[in-house]
Amino acid sequence: MLMGDDRVEADVKAKILLVSDNLSSVEVLTAILEPTYPVVLAANGEEGVKTAEEVLPDLILLDVKLPDNKGFEVLTILKESDLTRGITVIMITEETNIADEECALALGAVDYMAKPFNQAIVRARVLNQMQTQAYIRTIERMGMIDALTDIPNRRSFDAQLKKEWERAIRERTCIGILMMDLDDFKQYNDTYGHTQGDVLLRTISRVLEQSLKRPADFVARWGGEEFVILLPNTDAEGTVAVAEQVREHVAREVIPHSDGTATHITISIGVNALMPQRYDSTFGSQMAMEEFVCGADVALYEAKHAGKNRVRQFLGDSSDFQRIRENLL
Repeated sequence: MLMGDDRVEADVKAKILLVSDNLSSVEVLTAILEPTYPVVLAANGEEGVKTAEEVLPDLILLDVKLPDNKGFEVLTILKESDLTRGITVIMITEETNIADEECALALGAVDYMAKPFNQAIVRARVLNQMQTQAYIRTIERMGMIDALTDIPNRRSFDAQLKKEWERAIRERTCIGILMMDLDDFKQYNDTYGHTQGDVLLRTISRVLEQSLKRPADFVARWGGEEFVILLPNTDAEGTVAVAEQVREHVAREVIPHSDGTATHITISIGVNALMPQRYDSTFGSQMAMEEFVCGADVALYEAKHAGKNRVRQFLGDSSDFQRIRENLL
């Protein structure tokens, strides 16, 4: 059982979050679940929401009655947050109440359990939800991974950017982005064939992954021969430094051919970095993210225009994207 400061050290292992101040419920449920699943505890609604955002558990057991908030209010907060919306929630209660059960399910809970807690029933219900979540993650992964390179695709990047953008706003940190394009890829394909072009894309994907040092750094295939890297908690200087390392790694990489020969290729990179600001509307935040990406794209075109195999940092106004791009083309 994990409480207080121990929670931070166990975040990686945590799978179930139990939000309750009822000692008897906590003791019974942890005794039932801990032999199979690590359990993290939160004693009130505020702590429950905070812990859910930090731990991102597979399942939350949420008490209907809490000292600071009703469980339904906490459930609403969880389901309105981009970070916790997808986490499965089972409501728990001291007594059976049809109205409460109906309210819980309407607000997004998947199940409702009342005392006395039967060991076999609790385990079965939790197992069912864990299996369902595993199946959903498998389906989601199939739609979020690029089939050729086996790295995240553009859809996956969009979701990651939204998550890291919100985190950067909350923590008041910078976020960096690298927009990358393989130089003369069409010529490479025309010379060596599309099969070898696929080998090249897979090889470069591996190089990009290995170039990143932190678990939070994120690489994805943007489309065609374009890739993107997201660098949370990274300022402009750090983003440029990573971009230069990536460029050097790609330039040094040996691309194998089936006949035993090998080739090299270079990459052009545009970077952008900023500290996101809170907007009053989702639309404003979405526009800011698009301008952030757009700025890196402008810098990428500048890198191409300047001779390729180089890094360029965006220093202008991304609202001028269309004009700048047209001038470069």
